[in-house]
Amino acid sequence: MSKEKKELYTGIIEKDEHGNYFCGEYLLDYQMVEKDFKLGDKINIKSVIANPSDKSFNLYPKKSRSFFLAKDKE
Repeated sequence: MSKEKKELYTGIIEKDEHGNYFCGEYLLDYQMVEKDFKLGDKINIKSVIANPSDKSFNLYPKKSRSFFLAKDKE
């Protein structure tokens, strides 16, 4: 049996007017995106937690804990 990464959500990295990186309804870790990704990257979100930030909770109640670049299936 092969172990495949299972995703909850697939989408594009975007940035809002407040400087938050997000994908769909999910807030993304700012430092992780800055280090390893760029705007417009297609990603798969693997796991989600409740957003612990008071500043962005109203906009994004869910935060991605684990995400990775999506591979296009051909």
